[in-house]
Amino acid sequence: MATAGAPRRFCRCACFCSENLYVARYGIHLRFRGEQQLRRDYGPILRSRGCVSPKDFQQLLGELEQEVERRRRLGQESAARKALISSSYHPARPDVYNTLQDEALAPEFLAAAQYSTSPGADLEGLLQRLETVSGEKRIYRLPVFTVPFCQALLEELEHFEQSDMPKGRPNTMNNYGVLLHELGLDEPLVTPLRERFLQPLMALLYPDCGGGWLDSHRAFVVKYAPDQDRELGCHYDNAELTLNVALGKAFTGGALYFGGLFQAPSALARPLEVQHVVGQGILHRGGQLHGARPLDTGERWNLVVWLRASAVRNRLCPMCCRKPDLVDDEGFGDGFTREEPTTVDVCALT
Repeated sequence: MATAGAPRRFCRCACFCSENLYVARYGIHLRFRGEQQLRRDYGPILRSRGCVSPKDFQQLLGELEQEVERRRRLGQESAARKALISSSYHPARPDVYNTLQDEALAPEFLAAAQYSTSPGADLEGLLQRLETVSGEKRIYRLPVFTVPFCQALLEELEHFEQSDMPKGRPNTMNNYGVLLHELGLDEPLVTPLRERFLQPLMALLYPDCGGGWLDSHRAFVVKYAPDQDRELGCHYDNAELTLNVALGKAFTGGALYFGGLFQAPSALARPLEVQHVVGQGILHRGGQLHGARPLDTGERWNLVVWLRASAVRNRLCPMCCRKPDLVDDEGFGDGFTREEPTTVDVCALT
C-alpha cells in the first residue's frame, strides 16, 4: 500500500491540453490538434449534432483554442489563486479548516473504515457494512459525513462563492463550484479522508484498480442550480476511483446515471440511475461511464474526490490510453510521478 513519506513531485500527462475537450452544446468530447484534424476526425458527427454553418465551425474552433490555452495556464493560475485566497480570504466557518475529526463523519463510515483495517477483514465482511448499488458495476453507497458537518461545509462554500476572491472551474465540464486545494481544504480535510478512511475501504473494494495504492487526489465541489449548470453529460473521471458525496441543499432531480466500464457514450442504452441522499457518498470506478440528469428544482452541491494511484497511471494514462508524456505540475498534478512503476496486479495494467 502507499505510505506517507517525503513530498514527491507530481505531474500531468501532456494529453491534458489536447484530449477530451468537452463541448457541452454538442454533447461531445474532442481531441484537438488543429483545424484540419478537427474537420477530418469530427466533421460528420459535428454536423449531425448541429454544427452546420461555417460560422458554427469557426465559433467552435475559437472555443477549442481558448480551452487549450486555458489548460496550459491552469497550474500556474491555480497556484496564484490559492496564494491570494490564503492571504486575503476570511472564512465564515474557520472550524471546517481544522484537521478532520471523527465527529464530522457518519458512524456507518467510521465503522466501515475501522473494519477495513481490522485483522482478517475481507470484501464479504465490508459489503455487509455498506449498500451495494450494483454488484455488476461495482457501485456502492454509504453515509460519509454527518448532516451538521455538511451544513457547516456548505455554509463556508456559499460564503466563499459570494466573496470577491478569484475562483477556478472545478473541472473541464462543470462551470460552478470550488476547487478545495485552492480554498485550503486539501490538507485538513481531503488528505486525511483519503489516507485514514478511504484507502482501507478502497483496498478491499477495488484491489484490482489501485485501491490499495492511492497516493493523490483531486477534490472539488460542484454546484447545480436552475440558472447555472443543470446537468452533466456522460463521461469518465480522470481517476482510478471516485467518491461523490451529496452535501445539500434541497433539490429534486439531478440523479446520477451509470453505464458500463469505459463504455462508449453512444452505446449507452439503459443506464442505472442513482438518487442522491444528503451526507451519503457513492463509490465507483473512475472509468465507469456516468453523468447527471437535469436538476428540476433547488440547488445541489456535491463533493467529488478523484482518487488516484500513481502505480497504475504511471504505466497508462486513463485519458489518452498511452504511456503518459509527463509534464511537471503544481500540487498533486494529475497524479502521475516520474518514479519507476511499482509492480502491482491491477486491472488497468492488463
